[in-house]
Amino acid sequence: MAFDLLTRIGGDRAMLGVFSEERAVHDWLVVEAQLALALADAAVIEPASAERIAAACVPETVDRDRLWVEAANVGYPILPLVKMICAAVSEQDAAVVHYGATTQDIMDTALALQLRDAGARLIALVDRFGTDLARLVEDHATTVMPGRTHAQQAVPTTLGAKLAVVLDELTRHRERLVDAIEAAAVVSLFGAGGTGAGLGSDGPAVRSLLARRLRLGDTSVPWHVARDRVVGLTGAAALLGAACARFGREIIDLSRTEVGEVAEADGLYRGASSTMPQKANPISSELAVGWGIMATAHHDAALRAMEAGHERAAGEWQAEWQAVPGALVATAGALAAVGDIAANLRVFPERMAANLDLDGGRIMAEAYMFALAPHLGRDHGHEVVYAAVRRSRAEGTPLREALRLSLTDEVWASIESHLPEPSAYLGTTSEICRTAVASWRAATTQASSPAPAHPGLLRAPDSHPHQGEQR
Repeated sequence: MAFDLLTRIGGDRAMLGVFSEERAVHDWLVVEAQLALALADAAVIEPASAERIAAACVPETVDRDRLWVEAANVGYPILPLVKMICAAVSEQDAAVVHYGATTQDIMDTALALQLRDAGARLIALVDRFGTDLARLVEDHATTVMPGRTHAQQAVPTTLGAKLAVVLDELTRHRERLVDAIEAAAVVSLFGAGGTGAGLGSDGPAVRSLLARRLRLGDTSVPWHVARDRVVGLTGAAALLGAACARFGREIIDLSRTEVGEVAEADGLYRGASSTMPQKANPISSELAVGWGIMATAHHDAALRAMEAGHERAAGEWQAEWQAVPGALVATAGALAAVGDIAANLRVFPERMAANLDLDGGRIMAEAYMFALAPHLGRDHGHEVVYAAVRRSRAEGTPLREALRLSLTDEVWASIESHLPEPSAYLGTTSEICRTAVASWRAATTQASSPAPAHPGLLRAPDSHPHQGEQR
């Protein structure tokens, strides 16, 4: 594989382990072993034979170099893998290795195990991010700052309310992710053309027993070419990745020198430049944006796998081999990055307060318009304030002073005491914060993270070899 700089610098170690070469081979062996035991459970083969086959389904049975040489010739890895298992058992036992299954059954069932563990890792990262985000929402529910539309100051808001929008979105993404994991973690055992003819009337029982052994969902309908389960998970992941990119972009914008309202963690040489000693670049935010872009790009590729025709793909499945791990690895990288940001975010309320006054108080134009509405009507009040804003800008005077000069003494006297400060023009920001935090905590308290597909057979994701380092 080509050197991957993004993975090396910002890859999530646990997720990389789920999609490592060792894990793939391990899971193919697990599925072959559990298939033999399920066949015995259904009285299709002898229990002793199944036990011997299962005992042979261990990494030591596989010559990895030979596996990949032969896989390149065959086009798929399962045939050479099965041959190695057969060579490790008696001729009698070899006769029932891989019995009733086809290559894609083994690979898709192993993929289901990976997707379940990958999903569990994503949920762990989502929960880490959400927990720190909820803390920030609560801590800064009343930290007043400029709200911005079209990149310009609009009306006052609070940092908590801004982050509550992210937290509420994250709650929805988590719910989608849980549903997508459940849909994707499904067994496949339908044989060559999806009819299950190889196992005949024993097929449904064997498949159900295999699903139970692997703690996967069962289905009575083949999904060799129906990839919506898989792509549903990459889609849920891509939505998360895009949300992470948006959050990263927000932090980048708010930490600009000219804005300076927040900053990522401080540290010696963190985000340093090789030539500009003053720089402290928002490196975690940049990783969130980069990984978020890649999550959506890989999901787009995974969607093409849904074009597979007849009863077996002819090239579309191969695209999935790279696109599906790519989408989930990218989303994990994005989530790890935003988790770092939220855990260590530095907030500068004094800079927010200064920025509220940066435009001569013109951020309060809407508030002044509504103060005038009972006296002049909303539309006329809008025109008066609009003219005052233009005058304020042209003369470099505060909006409040320009408005005073635009009104009669009588009208000014009636509204002067009703012109609020930014901290008093925040609408329902406190309720927004409370609602977002309560929804998040309810979702994470009631919903449990999916368990690994087969505890005792599958190692913990972070125990696998990896590329890059966990963030």
